Amino acid sequence: MKFLDQAKIFIKSGDGGAGCVSFRREKYIEFGGPNGGDGGKGGSVYFEAVENLNTLIDFRYQQHFKAPKGQNGMGSQMTGAKGADIVIKVPVGTEIVAEDGETVIADMVEPGQKFMIAKGGDGGRGNMQFKNAVNQAPRYAEPGWPGQEMWVWLRLKVIADVGLVGLPNAGKSTFLSVVTKARPKIADYPFTTLHPNLGVAWVDNYELVIADIPGLIEGAHEGVGLGDRFLKHVERCAALLHLIDANAEDVVAVYKSIRRELDLYSEKMAEKPEVVVLNKIDTLTAAETADKVKALEKASGKKVFAISAVAQTGLLPALREVSKYVTRNRKKLEEEQPQQETEVKKTWSPLD
Repeated sequence: MKFLDQAKIFIKSGDGGAGCVSFRREKYIEFGGPNGGDGGKGGSVYFEAVENLNTLIDFRYQQHFKAPKGQNGMGSQMTGAKGADIVIKVPVGTEIVAEDGETVIADMVEPGQKFMIAKGGDGGRGNMQFKNAVNQAPRYAEPGWPGQEMWVWLRLKVIADVGLVGLPNAGKSTFLSVVTKARPKIADYPFTTLHPNLGVAWVDNYELVIADIPGLIEGAHEGVGLGDRFLKHVERCAALLHLIDANAEDVVAVYKSIRRELDLYSEKMAEKPEVVVLNKIDTLTAAETADKVKALEKASGKKVFAISAVAQTGLLPALREVSKYVTRNRKKLEEEQPQQETEVKKTWSPLD
């Protein structure tokens, strides 16, 4: 299945049905009076987050979603039928963004979460509603109210506990394939990974969802090498695992370049906990490894873990360290959840 993390679609809710102009015509009843019914409401458009989807590829083939209009009112005081609602299913983690590309309308982060993006138009009133003491036989009715229409962006951000970041060919995909059952494409050239991959690792009976994103290059925060498209997939992560290739001539410069891109991308990304890992130490001597670890620790101010994903050495200590941040984040979210349920938070709505 092809991976697509961004799509633009057109949405239109149904127009309301028109009210009816009708009069009661019955034998022996001289003044039957108006009996035109109201029009039915137009169908609304909803988004629903589902677990069995992991890409927006379906929206490449269908970009227009239009709900049916309400049925017109009829005589004998019959109201028109309501138009059927449309439910658009999206993967969990999808952001619904206005056409300007900046205003977030809804963030679909919970399975089963439903959001009405466009409300159907109300049906027009039939002539029966306009009867009064002055006008006993009104010959007019309201047309249905138009539905809402808009273009919106769908942006998928994968939901994971840990995000793997680093330069291309730093060994991120190999690391993911070793610590999880994921099988990403692995090759000895840059940008082998072209879309995010997810895997589940178990650390001391504790589950970690790890996201591997394509390698970052200088200027990634501005979109160079599609870096901004890749970085958004680790925005939701509780912690970052920063992999550095031990074969690099200047590991400190490599660390600082990626760190700079993360800091410039967003303040939220800059504040994320980070575990620094020196990968591919199987290609170095013990003395060379020690020198590079010492230099990285001095530059980052953090403990550096030396590992070899290929040889599967040193993996557990690094995973245990990152799991501490994930555990802390989950406890924090559990504490905040009861407070969020009691607060009524007003979000932007196209109906405002």
